[in-house]
Amino acid sequence: MAITQKEYRDAMARLGAAVHVVTTDGSAGLGGFTASAVCSVTDDPPTLIVCQNRASDRNAVFKANGVLCVNTLMPGHEELSGVFAGRIEAVDERFASGNWTTLATGSPVLDDAAASFDCRIANVLEVGTHSVFICEVEQIRLGPSRQGLIYFDRAYHRVAS
Repeated sequence: MAITQKEYRDAMARLGAAVHVVTTDGSAGLGGFTASAVCSVTDDPPTLIVCQNRASDRNAVFKANGVLCVNTLMPGHEELSGVFAGRIEAVDERFASGNWTTLATGSPVLDDAAASFDCRIANVLEVGTHSVFICEVEQIRLGPSRQGLIYFDRAYHRVAS
């Protein structure tokens, strides 16, 4: 029996995931999007994956720059998540929300993120509608709080240690 797209999406909505703003900057320009499809691969070498819809107007920018930063959001960042999910179209205007610095790769790092993973894209796999970025972590910055923001059942929820 074939699984419908709606059935799959409804089931995936019950898989809680951390919320991130993934950013890049470099010769191809500035970019950023909201993602929950981020996962650790291995700690030796530190590697994670990030999935981005290939239909995104910034997909080519991420590939050309070859770098990105995964900024893990905390409670209070719900509005920022919406901005990078597309509430604001202009890329420069998105970065007017929040305070940003950089680490090793030059990708924007959110000052008050729970954690930031500054990465080089080591490989890209094209799977269905998405690009899967395999990223080697070059630098990590831990934020001031041990609270997290997850997306579950199509809503934000706060978690704390």
